Amino acid sequence: MAFACAFIAGATHSPAQAVNLFPADYQSKWTRIAIPPTHPVSDIAQWHIDAAKGEIKCDGNGGHEWLRFNSELGNFTFHVKWRFIPQAGSPHYNSGVFFRNDENGVIWHQAQTSPEGGYIFGETPVNGKLTGFNLQKDMKENRLHAPGQWNTYDIRCSGPTCTLAVNGEEVNTVQTGVAKGYIGLESEGFPIVFKDFKVRELH
Repeated sequence: MAFACAFIAGATHSPAQAVNLFPADYQSKWTRIAIPPTHPVSDIAQWHIDAAKGEIKCDGNGGHEWLRFNSELGNFTFHVKWRFIPQAGSPHYNSGVFFRNDENGVIWHQAQTSPEGGYIFGETPVNGKLTGFNLQKDMKENRLHAPGQWNTYDIRCSGPTCTLAVNGEEVNTVQTGVAKGYIGLESEGFPIVFKDFKVRELH
């Protein structure tokens, strides 16, 4: 597997070509951001690279935060795979994949990962006011696999319109209050693994 370390912006590629975001060292292209952004980031370095497998692993033990890819994106598709690492008992697994966030995550849009399904929720500007929304009830079906199994998310954004497809089928569409932003990965208390990060810029 070839790992591309270039930023999306300024990279020498066709807009139609998918770019692999997996870095040799996540700290070179990704930044840890606390949730909420006014809180300090934990001293625990909970994000780790498994270069042999092309994975970013989150230990889930360093507080609530997100790992932001440092290039702001306009119109794009974002493909990523993820799986929770199974835990004993009956844990309420929780994490997510962010898109159309502002730099610090005050504005945020999340593709949720939890036993209740993959769906979009967040806080987006509406008529100049930050407004919360949750599309769980609009989710066409819960298409997530059990913890330990891989799931695939495909997020497509064109202008303010963004869609989420879970394991090959679209489940939600949202009208965001912004036309560009950052993608990222969430840590929220449970070990999770992400891989196959691919972004394709759209006209």
